[in-house]
Amino acid sequence: MHIGVIGATGSIGSRVVTEALGRGHHVTAFTRDATQISEDRENVAWKSVDVLDAGSVAAVVPGLDVLISGFQPGNGARNIADTVERSIADPTVYATAAQALLKALESHPRTRLIVIGGAGSLEVEPGSVRADSDEHLHESLDLLGLPREYAAAVRGHRDALNVLRMSNRLWTYFSPAENIAPGERTGRFRIGGDQPVLDADGRSSISMEDAAVALVDEAELPRFVQRRFTIGY
Repeated sequence: MHIGVIGATGSIGSRVVTEALGRGHHVTAFTRDATQISEDRENVAWKSVDVLDAGSVAAVVPGLDVLISGFQPGNGARNIADTVERSIADPTVYATAAQALLKALESHPRTRLIVIGGAGSLEVEPGSVRADSDEHLHESLDLLGLPREYAAAVRGHRDALNVLRMSNRLWTYFSPAENIAPGERTGRFRIGGDQPVLDADGRSSISMEDAAVALVDEAELPRFVQRRFTIGY
């Protein structure tokens, strides 16, 4: 299988690249400026792409079976504060990226799209989304150590999901657990739909390594086409 990964230098994207290569897939790893990448692993090619430009994305889609987007504004894993600041300044960027990705796939309808989004659009109870409640959202941001202004970015991710839901493309939206951080690859987790997966203590957590496992699992065996899924321990 040939898998494309947008945001391949990011915290999750880089782990998706490693996971996919470990399973024997060919990977095209996308970043804003591929000339800055020094890569010597087999079966991976680096290319530049502007995820906000449908034409730029469409030009690199041919040959891909699945395109996984871990797009984040700013410098991502290298500077989380920059990403947070840019996300707050323009929370519409996530919906813009979703629109560009869908537009790019109009001429490649068999290519599947998996978008790595946020946990804020998960339901805290049936019909009630965390991103729609300042109380729930601020509580979560406080626990994560993020500024409350980041609520705008959380809602931006929710809006991107809504853009996808209006499309007939072969999309999948991945909401990671609320607490996601570097950790161990266990390959053992539970899968959910629109509600968070909670452990016995009521926590929603997953390692970035296991998030990558779930994403490549979905790439290999699609279970959530035109749907959202989440995971947790």
